[in-house]
Amino acid sequence: MSDTTPATPRDFIREMVERDRAAGKYGGRVVTRFPPEPNGYLHIGHAKSICLNFGLALENGGVCHLRYDDTNPETEDQEFVESIQSDVRWLSFDWGRNLFHASDYFEQLYDFAVELIRRGKAYVCSLSEDEIREYRGTVTEPGRNSPYRDRSVEENLDLFARMRAGEFPDGAHVLRAKIDMASPNMKMRDPLFYRIKRATHYHRGDAWSIYPFYDFAHPLSDAIEGITHSLCTLEFENNRDVYDWLVDTLEFPDPPRQTEFARLNLTYTLMSKRKLLALVERKLVAGWDDPRLPTLAGYRRRGFTPEALRDFCERIGVAKANSTVDVTLLEHCQREDLNPQVPRVLCVLRPLKLVIENYPEGGPEDQVEELEAPFYPSDVPKEGARKVPFSRTLYIERDDFAEVPPKGFHRLSPGREVRLRYAYFVRCESVVKDASGEIIEVRCTYDPATRGGSAPDGRKVQGTLHWVSAAQSLPVEVRLYDRLFKVERPDLEEGGFEASLNPNSLETLTGCRIEPAAADPSLGERLQFERQGYFFRDPIDSRPERPVFNRIVPLRDSWTAEVQKQSPAAAPTPQKAPETKTPKVQEEKVPEPLSAEELELLEQLRPTVLPIVEGVLAAHPTEVERYRAGQTGKLGFLMGQVMKQVAQGGGKANPKLVSVVMTERLGAS
Repeated sequence: MSDTTPATPRDFIREMVERDRAAGKYGGRVVTRFPPEPNGYLHIGHAKSICLNFGLALENGGVCHLRYDDTNPETEDQEFVESIQSDVRWLSFDWGRNLFHASDYFEQLYDFAVELIRRGKAYVCSLSEDEIREYRGTVTEPGRNSPYRDRSVEENLDLFARMRAGEFPDGAHVLRAKIDMASPNMKMRDPLFYRIKRATHYHRGDAWSIYPFYDFAHPLSDAIEGITHSLCTLEFENNRDVYDWLVDTLEFPDPPRQTEFARLNLTYTLMSKRKLLALVERKLVAGWDDPRLPTLAGYRRRGFTPEALRDFCERIGVAKANSTVDVTLLEHCQREDLNPQVPRVLCVLRPLKLVIENYPEGGPEDQVEELEAPFYPSDVPKEGARKVPFSRTLYIERDDFAEVPPKGFHRLSPGREVRLRYAYFVRCESVVKDASGEIIEVRCTYDPATRGGSAPDGRKVQGTLHWVSAAQSLPVEVRLYDRLFKVERPDLEEGGFEASLNPNSLETLTGCRIEPAAADPSLGERLQFERQGYFFRDPIDSRPERPVFNRIVPLRDSWTAEVQKQSPAAAPTPQKAPETKTPKVQEEKVPEPLSAEELELLEQLRPTVLPIVEGVLAAHPTEVERYRAGQTGKLGFLMGQVMKQVAQGGGKANPKLVSVVMTERLGAS
């Protein structure tokens, strides 16, 4: 990792655990759990929870349980159970012997329900689903008591036993807590604990015809397992009162307590399992492991590394308020992880033939020479090199040639000389076109004295192109994956998320050519294609005779610039501010020191805004470089990007405090 990678912040949850241990709470134990429902594949939002729960246990010498909250037989499946275990292991966490199922507690949970009935704290309600909703009231009006609320303990025990025995049809009765139908927290208005559901359970078979609801099974499963810190996302904040009511009413010693943290929202990404399931079922993607999905299986198939995802989760931190993280931060973490590790090779994605007219011919076959090329650049502390075959007939990228070059084009065009990476200077002399007028071949001459890429006479060229030898290169399929959605928040689109699908999220190139060294399995599964990006050998479709590579991430973020170019509402681009303009006076002022109150607010704000700042800086490296070179006016542009994302996430932030976080990160080297 880079030296600039921030250390793990002391977030409010870690501070809470530290206080609990110092006070001797739970005997100093730390037992957490990751409790997914096996009704789909895990996504990157779950990775945040996995890293938090397992990481917190590891940091405090505790344990983390993997427990399936499997109380809904109609949506759960063994396939999802196995995928969850695979994902947790991939992230390098281990639950050891602590693998549990809530469904294994069904007998205990039933006994707890009976105990609540005996204490007059629960009753069997025979209202229909619609009637229960009507009786519940609204956020401004109290609910009404069910007409079945005053059934006797004996009648409730009898009905509940018969519900378990399967005497009633689905929907005939439910078991409810008897709490307060006038509670301002609607979750506390006699919440439902059990329903009748005749369905085969993937783990328990047909043993049960009643199943507990989440609000009943989850806190009691925590209590049964001796969980100390029950961590969940903010959407369960109102459920906390039910959680506490249950563990307190049933008088568990040292009961667990629930603490909520902000869920992960990512730009250009859907984070709802229900909507991801819809994408899979409607065949809008190629399955749960489609590399365009934010599922952990999708990231793994695309080639992301667990180290990058853990680094990302550490950088975004744990906060109390929801916000949206720019996906460019995730991509930045992946580049940082891959850059010092993966070998570099040459691959041409859209080949255009280049013939060197004055290159020696060797009989029926062109002469072939081998050029030395390093696997790693000079700033990567790794060694290794390979021989790259060079011949009279090569392939270059079609985009690297322009017959009529636009302004600022520094690559190959008629009469222009460029450098071929690791090889020679070549000059375009002519082109060959097919009957339709399309260029199918570029004819060049080369300078033999420029072997290695420099000229003895000191002349310079502006462009350097990658290439492969036509005869010695290997055919390869390359899949260019991009963002699945073309808008930042597809979940907020009025027309539904399908309308915002990106039609260019996958481009499959079948005519690519790669240098022969890339076939060596000792290089590993991940490679950098020079000038293209980081790529991963597809674990399912790739074959030795026909490799398939998935693009993990491009070498730099081009999406943000393209979006800004197309959107008139985007923040001003740097070109609108002349580089020679005198900075405004206030930009030169020394900031006023923060008051004690502002310092306290800053520490509260930092965990939320820091990942947004990191993402903006990663997305705008040119502006960052210019700021650090003395163009302090760039701070306003970068601040604007941060404040825009804060507002899009539904939040507010003091610009003065955001500026402090921004300048701290800009000052890091």
